[in-house]
Amino acid sequence: DLGKQEEAVASYGKALALKPNYAEAHYNLGNALQDLGKPEDAVSSYRKALALKPNYAEAHSNLGGVLRDLGKPEESVTSCRTALRLNPHLAEAHNNLGTVLQALGKVEEAVASYRKALSLKPNYADAHNSLGNVLRDVGKLEDAVTSYQKALDLKPDYPEAHHNLGLALQDLGKMEDAITNYQKALAIKPDLAEAHNNLGKALKDLGRHEEAATHCQKTINLK
Repeated sequence: DLGKQEEAVASYGKALALKPNYAEAHYNLGNALQDLGKPEDAVSSYRKALALKPNYAEAHSNLGGVLRDLGKPEESVTSCRTALRLNPHLAEAHNNLGTVLQALGKVEEAVASYRKALSLKPNYADAHNSLGNVLRDVGKLEDAVTSYQKALDLKPDYPEAHHNLGLALQDLGKMEDAITNYQKALAIKPDLAEAHNNLGKALKDLGRHEEAATHCQKTINLK
C-alpha cells in the first residue's frame, strides 16, 4: 500500500546516503518510485543503477517498462532488448518487450514475447494478463478469457486482470459476469478509473441508470 511504498523509498534513500554507489539500492528505489506513480524519478534511479552496473539486466528491463509508460516506445524496446541480450531467460524482460511491441502494433511479435515469458515462468500472472490483452485486441475473446482466468488463478487479488476479464466478457455479451468482475476489481483497487468507467457503461446498457451515473461520476473525480 501507499504507506509501505513511501517507507521503502525512505529506507532506500537512507541506504544510499550511507553507500551512494550501491547499484541494487538505486534499482530498488526505482521500483519503489514506480509503485508510487513517480516514473520520471524511477527512470533516474534505474539510470544511476546502470551507470554503476552496466550489465544489470533487471534494471534495463524495468527501465524499459517505465519508458513504455512514459510514451517512449523506441527507447523502451532498446532497454528491453539490452536486458535480454544480457539475460535471455529473464521472463519479466520478455513481458515488458511484449507490452511495448503490442503498443507499436506488432501483434505477432508481442504474442511471441508473452509466450516466451510464460515458457520461462509458467506461473507469471502479469504475462498471462498481457497475453489476454493482445488476444482481446485481435478479437480472440474466448482465448483472452482463458488467459485472464489463469492470471487470476495465480493472483486472485489482481485488479487489472479482473477489469480486463470484465472487458472480454462484456465484448462476449456476458454483461452480468462483466459487471461482477468490474466490481471485484474495484473492491481491490477503488481508485481504478477504467473499472468505474466500464462498470458505468455496462450498468447503463442494462438500464441501471442511477448506479451507472454513480460510477461515471467517480470516473470523472479520479481523472
